[in-house]
Amino acid sequence: MVYCKEINEYIKFVEENPNETDDEIKLLIKNIVKPTLSRDDVFFDEDTYHKCIRYCEKWYYKLFPYQKFIYAFVFMYEDKNRDVVIFPDIFILMGRGNGKDGMIMPLANFLQTHYYGVKNYHIDIVATSEEQALNSFNVVYNMLEDNKEIMRKYFYWNKTEVINKITHSILRYNTANAKTKDGKQTGMIVFNELHAYEDYKQLNVYSSGLGKIVHSRTVTITTNGIVREGPLDEKISLSNPVLNGEINALGLLPIIYKINNKKLVDIPMEKYIKTGNKQDIDVTFWVQANPSLRYRPTLLNELIRDYTKMQKQKSYRVEFYAKRMNVPQQDEEQSVTDWNNILRASYSDVDKQISRETGKIEGRKAIIGIDYASLNDFASAGFLFKQDGEYIWRQKTWICSKSKFFGDIKFPFDNMGQEGFQDFVVVNTETIDAEEIILWLIEEMAKYNIQKWILDMYRFLLLKSIFEKYGISIETKENPYGQVRMIRRIDSIMAIVAPRIEVGFAEGKINIGNSAIMRWAINNTAIKIGKDGNKKYEKIEPKLRKNDPFMAFVAAMSGQELLDEEIIYV
Repeated sequence: MVYCKEINEYIKFVEENPNETDDEIKLLIKNIVKPTLSRDDVFFDEDTYHKCIRYCEKWYYKLFPYQKFIYAFVFMYEDKNRDVVIFPDIFILMGRGNGKDGMIMPLANFLQTHYYGVKNYHIDIVATSEEQALNSFNVVYNMLEDNKEIMRKYFYWNKTEVINKITHSILRYNTANAKTKDGKQTGMIVFNELHAYEDYKQLNVYSSGLGKIVHSRTVTITTNGIVREGPLDEKISLSNPVLNGEINALGLLPIIYKINNKKLVDIPMEKYIKTGNKQDIDVTFWVQANPSLRYRPTLLNELIRDYTKMQKQKSYRVEFYAKRMNVPQQDEEQSVTDWNNILRASYSDVDKQISRETGKIEGRKAIIGIDYASLNDFASAGFLFKQDGEYIWRQKTWICSKSKFFGDIKFPFDNMGQEGFQDFVVVNTETIDAEEIILWLIEEMAKYNIQKWILDMYRFLLLKSIFEKYGISIETKENPYGQVRMIRRIDSIMAIVAPRIEVGFAEGKINIGNSAIMRWAINNTAIKIGKDGNKKYEKIEPKLRKNDPFMAFVAAMSGQELLDEEIIYV
């Protein structure tokens, strides 16, 4: 059994102030913290923990209760082997402005000292930009500069490293050039602002040095951001089952502060907007994403300014929700749908990441949709079904690695073949083989009752000879029952289909399965409203934010009426 006064005090705070903490913190306490405290195989180094608090508060700042709560889990070890930490992977997500550097860097500095007592416990601060890494490092550097007379007895330091004279532990910062960092013997890695990472290449290089020093661990501390399907979203996905009580084989400690519902964002400001009196701001719900708000009046001023800016500057809305409230979303006036609706299209239970199933689709009516911008870039094709009012879409995407933009695309292609990343392939030829796409469709369509193949005129013209080669007939006035339908005016089709798709996402009637590339493609697509009031789809960014998988779905949806009056052939 483990007893820690600071942990118990924070648990009491959460229980007595339920509206100030989000559901994830409540699940953390219920399914991770309390079970850990009740174990008899956990050693809590209470003495070193309290030395840490005294050190940090003497040389840095007074710690807030939630920070003391988090610190405690750094000092928990396996009782039989105290070289092994209970939580080697600590993940902290909170709103911007809560003092992430001010919380984690005093702890990192303490772990260098003889009070902690681990020789050569090197600590790497890793960030995507030099400015971000240096901001973290300077928290320690500036403290040492301010206390030179005493601190030079214990540390050497310059503008790139801090070295403890007794333990020889080095604190250093690192930037995006990870090529020369492989093999470092690191005790702890601090990954700063995970939302900015597009893939795991840099993260994996630094992590390869872990395990050679006792008490090896990573601490990830970040706000949310606007990059989707990157390492941050994967980290959150790993956290959800752990928070829900599943076996924690990874030793993950997910500490997630976010507002429970985006509808709560406006509530603190409702009365203030009428009176202009700051005393009328009830910050209760904002504290869910901003645990320092109770103790930092300046943070409230920042939030008020940003909230006001968001009201006047709609383009700032996405950043405010993502980084201040940790609720990622697109600008609802421009995006196909918000991120939560995209997740609902993939999962029947978003928190537990349970994939939406298709039911029995063999023998059902289906429509084939095809889209690609260029065969030396991306190409997508898939099958659309309708079942019990639900649109089911299953697709495959081909990506050309020879594309001049491939290396800059913000999608984790290295995950190909893993769960959620099984419906795309990366081809290493100069162009994607169009015939291969058609052959895949022909092979798959044998399972279903195909009503139409649908694609726009540009794609049709490039594939026409392949359709003819395999005897796939074309729909014309003379042959209305031809298999391939060519869309002549794609803008007109989008104007008809967009409202139906919008309602489908809002009502949870679109099922894309666990497809990371579909989620990414939907999130890359904007709705533009023309002068005539009609909606059309465009890429949010034309070169790197690909949306071919979604546009293939749009093509198929243009013929959705053919899926009614279902007859199943067996």
